[in-house]
Amino acid sequence: MAARREHELRREGVRRPVVRGGERVKIGKEAALPAPYRGLILDFGGVLTTRMRLNGQAFERTEGLTPGAYFAALNEHPDGVAIYAALEVGEATQEDWNRVIGGILGIDSTDLMRRALANLHPEPQIVAAAKRARAAGIKVAMLSNSFGIEPYNPYEDKGMWTDFFDAVILSELEGVRKPSPLIYQRALDALDLTGPECVFVDDHAENLPPAETLGIRTVHHTTDPTGTAAILDSLLLDPAPA
Repeated sequence: MAARREHELRREGVRRPVVRGGERVKIGKEAALPAPYRGLILDFGGVLTTRMRLNGQAFERTEGLTPGAYFAALNEHPDGVAIYAALEVGEATQEDWNRVIGGILGIDSTDLMRRALANLHPEPQIVAAAKRARAAGIKVAMLSNSFGIEPYNPYEDKGMWTDFFDAVILSELEGVRKPSPLIYQRALDALDLTGPECVFVDDHAENLPPAETLGIRTVHHTTDPTGTAAILDSLLLDPAPA
């Protein structure tokens, strides 16, 4: 039965999350007793929300763009790469990003970030896991390479702003972005916790090693929110009485 389920997941394109920075966590009845973690640090886009690629593909369809055009503008066009990097560290405004990306794509730049993220939604299972952790006394923080917060605040719009977390660490406000080790230290400072007391979840593998150097337990979230939520419960919550 387990082998069949694994085959079905692979066929559906689901990749299981991976725990790093410690022993792999078992899920289910054989789960080991949780470590004394006191903090949970979560990435926004692609972890607390649905997948960024699916959002981008929907945006391309809505705007009538050639498939792949939006991703090329962000990740390949030198002006697009530069403006995104500048936005993330507060050296450019969201309106600058709107203007540059709109110009590359040849579309109206008005309120472009809002339109570009219109199909991004909270990931229910990860959001629920974060709520369970916080209800259990775990400090929960969001650590995000910023999309900007003016004139459009995507974090507030998606219901994940300062009232949802114990701390919010945005690269735009910190002047430094992942994977710089400094921003992970800023997250620890904001929570008033040490690295070994915290778990960090991100969907980009390259963002995990700098956190691990600070002693933070990491989880690489892929395309399986059920698996990631189960791992977080195993790490952070007291086991239910037998």
